[in-house]
Amino acid sequence: MARRRFFVPEIHSGRAELKGEDAAHLVRVLRAAPGQFYEVCDNSSVYLAEIESAHRSSVIFRCIEKLPVPDQEAELILVTALFKFDRFEWLLEKATEIGASRIIPFAATRTEKGLEVAAGKRAARWQRIATEASEQARRARLPVIHPVFPWGEALATEATVRLLLDEDSLAPPLAAMLPASRQTSDLIAVMLGPEGGWTPSERASANSKGWASASLGSTVLRAETAGLAALAVVRATWQALTPIQNPIAETPL
Repeated sequence: MARRRFFVPEIHSGRAELKGEDAAHLVRVLRAAPGQFYEVCDNSSVYLAEIESAHRSSVIFRCIEKLPVPDQEAELILVTALFKFDRFEWLLEKATEIGASRIIPFAATRTEKGLEVAAGKRAARWQRIATEASEQARRARLPVIHPVFPWGEALATEATVRLLLDEDSLAPPLAAMLPASRQTSDLIAVMLGPEGGWTPSERASANSKGWASASLGSTVLRAETAGLAALAVVRATWQALTPIQNPIAETPL
């Protein structure tokens, strides 16, 4: 079983500390105690660490060994319209697990009124969701959760490949829109519309700015389902560029 991993604010002189609710959870729920081993990450490097002291207000780790981190992979950017927060936060959590490096919310024409204003009050909650999902997925870096972008700024997101998830029946399949030439240095942006879908004006604006419409098939998907399906396809497609460390074919029978 893999060791639990925790993100810490910093590692200084070989020590790291968790405070507040994070420390209380570690001690109360996970029964953390001196001498136990975990992994700690400062959003850059990952270390095997031993607990030196454990209290509900503070847990101190001693870093023992720097651990390897995965090779560079293509960067995934999710540009998503706001929609009902329970579903939006589920998307945020799962997109983090899949490997999105940036999540950019924006208010579309058909975004429910009031969500844009309310989103500003959820920044801390969204960052905590992303942190917990990153720990569960054993990521070495947290995703960047941006504040809500205006539509024009969302359209201007820079990327090597820019895909607009489109429910229009005339949109080509997502797989057909993925380039044959791919690099681990690529930035792939996936843009997801609101629950009510794109307006003709939004679709035209996005296409004119270089966003290629792509379909996930004939079935009608919820916004969060479509976003995750697209991210998973893109991640798997580019991940094929990363060498397999222990291929099954080389495993002795």
